[in-house]
Formats: sequence, structure tokens, C-alpha cells
Amino acid sequence: MAPSSVFLEPDNLLSPKEKNKLRKPVVEKMRRDRINSSIEQLKLLLEKEFQRHQPNSKLEKADILEVAVSYLKQQSQLQMRRSFHKNSQFDFREGYSRCLQEAFHFLSLHKVRTETQTKLLSHFQK
Repeated sequence: MAPSSVFLEPDNLLSPKEKNKLRKPVVEKMRRDRINSSIEQLKLLLEKEFQRHQPNSKLEKADILEVAVSYLKQQSQLQMRRSFHKNSQFDFREGYSRCLQEAFHFLSLHKVRTETQTKLLSHFQK
């Protein structure tokens, strides 16, 4: 049997370039494992969404990512609409309250209470 020319050199005899060359596949595998793990977590988190979009189909990684992006965009739009609606209600109430204060102030300037003023104040308090 001929002597083998391939032998393992101790770590301290390897140059930095050679160390990087040996380390690169390991680092790349770890990176791919992290990506795959995250995609699997997305799949589990968005299981109901997948059933709505593509029931009974095998999902590829690209499909999982596309559905996740679509879902996040949809949630973002809903959040913006809710925020706008809440702000609109708050603005309306604040405006109404300010208008009510001004009306009470205006009506309080007149010492004589007329029937109209009384009805108006009663209406505002409801």
C-alpha cells in the first residue's frame, strides 16, 4: 500500500488562511441551520394562515417566507387603521369637549336664564 499524502496537521501548524478554509463549511452549516430553524418556527407560528392560503399542500421555504411577509403586511395595515380610528375618536371627543366648554362659558356670561339656554344646557349634558 502506498503512503498517503493526506495527513492532518495540528492546529498550530495551519496558517490563518487554511484555518478559515477549514472553518468555512462548519460556519456555513450553522448559518443554514439557523435559517432553517427560523423558517420552521415561522411555519409553526403561522400554521392557521397557511391553511387559509394553501390547504393540503407541501410548503417550500419560499412559500413560508412569502406567507409570513404577507401576514405581517396585513397586520401592519390593520394596526395602522386601528390607530387612525382611535385617534379619530379621541380627536372627536376632545373637540366636542372643547366646544361644550366654550358653549357653557358663553352661556354663563349671560346672567338671565332663558328657556332656550336651559334646554341647550340640558341637551349638552346628555
